[in-house]
Amino acid sequence: MTAKEIMQKMKEKVGISSPPSDAGKGKSKMSKHITHGYHLVEGKSGHAMEDYVFAEFKEVGDNELGLFAIFDGHLSREIPDYLKSHLFNNILNEPDFWTATEKAIRRAYRITDSTILEKAKDQGGSTAVTAILINCQKLVVANVGDSRAVICKNGVAKQLSVDHEPDKEREIIENRGGFVSKFPGDVARVDGQLAVARAFGDKSLKDHLSSEPDVATEVIDDKTEFIILASDGIWKVMSNQEAVDCIRHIKDARKAAKHLNEEALARKSKDDISCVIVSLVSQQNKNAIPVLRFSFACRINQLTEPVWKMRNGTTLSFHDSISVLHNLSLKQYR
Repeated sequence: MTAKEIMQKMKEKVGISSPPSDAGKGKSKMSKHITHGYHLVEGKSGHAMEDYVFAEFKEVGDNELGLFAIFDGHLSREIPDYLKSHLFNNILNEPDFWTATEKAIRRAYRITDSTILEKAKDQGGSTAVTAILINCQKLVVANVGDSRAVICKNGVAKQLSVDHEPDKEREIIENRGGFVSKFPGDVARVDGQLAVARAFGDKSLKDHLSSEPDVATEVIDDKTEFIILASDGIWKVMSNQEAVDCIRHIKDARKAAKHLNEEALARKSKDDISCVIVSLVSQQNKNAIPVLRFSFACRINQLTEPVWKMRNGTTLSFHDSISVLHNLSLKQYR
């Protein structure tokens, strides 16, 4: 155990939690072109940062796992921090993780929530979206709450997680004895308080909430370009496709995560913002994707540029650009 790890263990013993690092990156040993990067920005909501990120590649025997997550706390830093430290361990310790992965994840989510309810001092809670990349071939995503996972295939965004909004689960909440309120100018809330129908923690609301995750499995193929995991600080101000379009041209995963967060800020997002990008395309292949500066996902002031800029640095006049587009076959990129 390194000195850094020993210090972290000592902090955990006495209940001291370090704030999450605001940026980082890493890469797979099994497939060198698969990389990840993350970036966090504290919001303007008047409270300490409550978003936590987990992102690392881990060797387990002859296998490699990419473990990625966003934990978005509400009225709590203790609970998202606990999830960051324990949820993946609980998942991987399930005896049937390799043979029945989705079942193992569901069970680990339930066990983790039970432990939180038993031990947590905070009355708040946390959303979670987790993504496990198995041997660079299969992706298993699970989530509770409104943190989201989106995959890009041939430039098209596909949401893998489910937004657990109170309006969508009104009947379940009411059957549990709760209610859903929605006042003018506000979102739907469980018992007039919480804006998500599923979460870890939230002791005072737990009778009316669920911690049961939605789980989805996706095969990673040649069409798969990258994965976005992000808290609702991004999704409140842009669509899945806008997020994909905004970063598709960026090679470096950490720079892509930072750029997406900056775009959310430019769109006046006030919440904490956290983002993990997992890039699954080799740099050579990514260079082959024709990306024009005229992107409708970017801010409107970019549309005033008199030229289009290709990835290789060449600038084209509007007339020349039309000629190039006429001769390019873009079907393979869609």
